Amino acid sequence: MKTVKNDVSDEMVIKNSRFITVIKNINSANKEDIEIILENVKRQYPKATHYCYAYICNDEKKCSDDNEPSGTAGFPMLNVLEKECLSNVIVIVVRYFGGIKLGAGGLVRAYTKAVTETLKKAFFIELVLGYKIKLQFSYNNQKQVDYLLGGKILEKDYSQDITYIVLIKKEDLEKFYDYSYEILEELYIEDYS
Repeated sequence: MKTVKNDVSDEMVIKNSRFITVIKNINSANKEDIEIILENVKRQYPKATHYCYAYICNDEKKCSDDNEPSGTAGFPMLNVLEKECLSNVIVIVVRYFGGIKLGAGGLVRAYTKAVTETLKKAFFIELVLGYKIKLQFSYNNQKQVDYLLGGKILEKDYSQDITYIVLIKKEDLEKFYDYSYEILEELYIEDYS
């Protein structure tokens, strides 16, 4: 599984219609976060005819045709993301209608091409299933824990015991069975090996 490392955009004209594709990395499929991204794109490209989108984030998937004929925009865009094994990504295709109808098949091809061509400009990073955990241990175990973690520490707290908030790959979790830990979140993380 992979995601885009950088935001990327592209533009193409098909039978006088202008298609602008924006692809962004996302960390959550939170409805409010998605709406903020869509609103920002709408402000950047005002008065467009359609703002179609698709996203995959962890196990959540959603797409929208935004008043294009059903199944001609969002689903083909989502299909491209799935075929490319992408996650934690949203793609928005902004269409300015150029006066020539493309038909259902033409729309499917246009939206598919818009996403496919834009992905050619992207750089990718690998994602692995992992956890954000809270790890608690005594001071005399710090060197061993630091060695096992290999530098993926997000937060440190030095009180009576040491507490770390860390990102860890699923397969590395068993290394910490001897310590007190709590899984805060299951998520895809950048492959840092």
